[in-house]
Amino acid sequence: MKATTTTSSLPAAVTGYVEAANRFEAAEAAEHFTADATVHDENHDYVGRDAIRAWIAETSRKYRPGFTVMRSSVTGDAVNLAVAVSGQFPGSPVTLDYDLRLRDGKISTLEIT
Repeated sequence: MKATTTTSSLPAAVTGYVEAANRFEAAEAAEHFTADATVHDENHDYVGRDAIRAWIAETSRKYRPGFTVMRSSVTGDAVNLAVAVSGQFPGSPVTLDYDLRLRDGKISTLEIT
């Protein structure tokens, strides 16, 4: 399932990540993260671009998620999103909070709650 995104006012790394994830392009999506980035999702931590790429690939394969940014705010290097996620999982669709931090134009942390 492919979803549209509302990302015109977001930093390029965030837009690139969401758009690549919507195309199930794990390697491209992971390139928008710093080499030492961390992701926290479903009580798991993924550290480093390789682990993040594997997480995106597995999530894409298993759930076929589509992401639509519903609301966003940007304050300095902090980006907060409300993201509607739909796919092949119980309870779909759900709206999740994405708290991101940027460093040197890339995502350094992503916490999904």
